[in-house]
Amino acid sequence: MGSQHAKTVATGSAAGSTTENASDLLERCSEPLGTLAVDESYVQHMQNVSYLLPAWGVNGTFNPYSSNLSVIPILRLLAQQSNCFVVVGRGWDYEQMMRERKLAHSGELRKHSKMGKGQMVAADYSLTPSITFASNNALGGAAGLIGAFIPGGHLLGLLGSKISNKQAGSVLTMVDNRSGIQVAAAEGSSSSWDIGGLFGMLGSNGLGGLSGYSNTPRGKLIVAALMDGFNNLVKVTKHYSPQVATGPHGMGTGGKLKSK
Repeated sequence: MGSQHAKTVATGSAAGSTTENASDLLERCSEPLGTLAVDESYVQHMQNVSYLLPAWGVNGTFNPYSSNLSVIPILRLLAQQSNCFVVVGRGWDYEQMMRERKLAHSGELRKHSKMGKGQMVAADYSLTPSITFASNNALGGAAGLIGAFIPGGHLLGLLGSKISNKQAGSVLTMVDNRSGIQVAAAEGSSSSWDIGGLFGMLGSNGLGGLSGYSNTPRGKLIVAALMDGFNNLVKVTKHYSPQVATGPHGMGTGGKLKSK
């Protein structure tokens, strides 16, 4: 339990405004900017992105509400730890809340359970994540050409064929739920070198310090890309300034690109 080798960059916990063992890489705010709902419909689209599914250990069936397949809990953790947003439940937890209210309406709950209307908090903003790409070998076959033009470079070329660069990218968009206007968008990225194939040929002498590069699961890269994107989103929202309204009667009442 608590293995450092198993952790991603999203570490620790959050409860209210209290955080424990949060990553030093995470951007933070002195006070929340508003309430935030993370769009959980995104995970329903992951079943159509087959190259992403192995990163989450998928074998056959797809459950859109499974936390093992979803990047949503990661973003919710980061948002609460950052203190930039108060997170409201709009996914599976929302279904659970509605179920309890149905029980209350049917009379099944105890008296004074207080599951009536008018208690839920509105979400000021909605955050939608997307994974733009996740590559296991960004170098492709080019790595095998290393040393091909170097005298006596046969071994170097062989070593090059064992080197790969794993990469992942993400984009986060945030919409104001009252106006429907996108208030912010940010990209994130991560990468890691995999040189694990060297050890079987050369042994560990002189290479022990490189062992940490031998295995970085794609899921960890995706989490890192999401954190990078979230940090970029926080940075720009700290200096937010609304766009100037167009149209004679404010935003949405007529744009400047006219057709004849």
